[in-house]
Amino acid sequence: MKNGLIKSSPRFFRMIGISAISAFGLILFLTPFFPAPLQEGANPAITPNPVKSAWFLLWIQEVVSWSSRMIYPLICLALIFAALPWIKPDRRIFRARWFPREQIAVNMLTLIISAVIVALTITAMFFRGRDWLLTLSP
Repeated sequence: MKNGLIKSSPRFFRMIGISAISAFGLILFLTPFFPAPLQEGANPAITPNPVKSAWFLLWIQEVVSWSSRMIYPLICLALIFAALPWIKPDRRIFRARWFPREQIAVNMLTLIISAVIVALTITAMFFRGRDWLLTLSP
């Protein structure tokens, strides 16, 4: 390892490129089947119940519905994710690869938090009814 650089092969970057193109293609293919959940324009005379934010912010709305002070742990979580590139692994990494064992703690933390965010989004989108009460029927 010279000058702090990690050895890598072109195959690794081809895998990243193929993954990105595949994900984009899958999303592009699925867009006709899942239309954007847009509502009609805002009308000050009629307020919908419940008022839900955009789907990608629903997990935050779900957490903040428990207590308005829950925004502070979310801010800390955002700062932790912003600091992830600077968290050093226990040992030196000598080649680039997916999910290296040297960073298992960071990888598991990221996967667990992502799963919790998905679960909270699903709960807020499908299982919140009038007055933001939990309902069993989506």
